[in-house]
Amino acid sequence: MRIHHLQHVPFEGLGTIEEWARSRGHEISRTRLHAGDPLPAPREVDWIVVTGGPMSVQDEERHPWLRAEKRCIAEMIAEGKTVLGICLGAQLVADALGARVARNRHREIGWFPVELVAEASCTGLFRGFPQRLDAFHWHGDAFDIP
Repeated sequence: MRIHHLQHVPFEGLGTIEEWARSRGHEISRTRLHAGDPLPAPREVDWIVVTGGPMSVQDEERHPWLRAEKRCIAEMIAEGKTVLGICLGAQLVADALGARVARNRHREIGWFPVELVAEASCTGLFRGFPQRLDAFHWHGDAFDIP
């Protein structure tokens, strides 16, 4: 399987996702958006993992590559590719699908529960995940579910 990482800042890697992928012999490639790397075409990848960063989905003036990235995400979804968004990545997926992304009244920083919804538990992507886990959150934006 060919997994592609959309990376926004040099210090946001794939973490244990990379360990999991490599242990299963999957190929990993990366677009370092902060460095101007080109985005992949859908035919070049099977999955994309969109990770976090300190910017907002609305920061297109400061980070012009966000426009192309959102188009890429929408195209990958339209092509039936698996797209996993984490933190900013989840916000970008929501935005690319037309959902509202906006500032929260308060930042959410700390350890909070994340629960697996029924729709996710019946896909192979989340096989083996616990029903609930405590995850570290650090964000000021929230989004509607597309």
